[in-house]
Amino acid sequence: MKKKPKINKIERLEISLLQQKGYGIREISRALDRSPSSISEEIRKNKVNNTYHPQKADHKAYVRRKYSKYQGMRINKDDELRKYIVDKLEKHWNPGVISGRMKKDQLPFYVSKSAIYLWLRTAYGQKYCYLLHSQRYYVKRRKIKKNKRIMIPNRVGIEKRPKIQGFSHYEGDTIVSGKKHKSRTCLSVVYNIKSKYVDLRKMDNLKPDAFNQSILQMKRNLKEIKTLTLDNGIENRHHYKLGIRTFFCNPYHSWEKGGIENVNRLIRRYVRKGSDIREYSDRYIRKVVNILNHKPRRSLNYLTPYEVMIKYNQLLLDNKKRLETGVRIEG
Repeated sequence: MKKKPKINKIERLEISLLQQKGYGIREISRALDRSPSSISEEIRKNKVNNTYHPQKADHKAYVRRKYSKYQGMRINKDDELRKYIVDKLEKHWNPGVISGRMKKDQLPFYVSKSAIYLWLRTAYGQKYCYLLHSQRYYVKRRKIKKNKRIMIPNRVGIEKRPKIQGFSHYEGDTIVSGKKHKSRTCLSVVYNIKSKYVDLRKMDNLKPDAFNQSILQMKRNLKEIKTLTLDNGIENRHHYKLGIRTFFCNPYHSWEKGGIENVNRLIRRYVRKGSDIREYSDRYIRKVVNILNHKPRRSLNYLTPYEVMIKYNQLLLDNKKRLETGVRIEG
């Protein structure tokens, strides 16, 4: 079985995003087509202060690789060290034994077994490969061009989004249960950029099909969604099935959809961070929506988002039912 290449910068970014969305190790491994042990090892080795950050993880892995390569180069520059390794290889010692013995004897030089193998792969060490038990020669193989795996197919960046004019441009996001809860129940959110109108739906999980279904349910109440701006979460993978022009923020640029990020903070007043979203009924979620949509906004000249949507005929006629106002939520 052909060994997979090491985890790269793009995958580290996806691991971080999926962790933030509440995905477990096995779910991340399925999304990235990697083994759970590979994902677990990546997080364990490259986290900093018990937190996995993709840029820091990538730098940590780079330093480890660089140091390992430096060790291999050191053998070539140190005549005494190189002579010792060749002598032991001729006695049929394997690299692990050679490295271990150097450490035990507290010699003035030391390299790891990985460094010895790396050196054997170079043009300088290749001629000594016949001394290995396997007599394996590390011939550089021609790279086979593989199809690049795309996390979000047909992704279009936010820089290509048309100018926001009118009331048909929306942002989308998800709110997940706290890490301490095993529940994958979450909320999908849509937000009208101009009117600040918001809608929510409960989802049983973060799978792309569940997210699409919730968006289409909310779309039934709206006259039109011309564009939808999303982040790079795996739940947005099937965006092209929505029949809506979708655009994606740059990684770690949440301010590019600042409206919905602000709304998420308002929602967290009623759906507490760390809580289990399963515990909130659909009726309760509708009350939260009503409160947010009937709250006057200074940026709307103290109109409510609902009033703006009615004024500009953005709600479908069949769904223009007067929502309750003054709804109170205890606790």
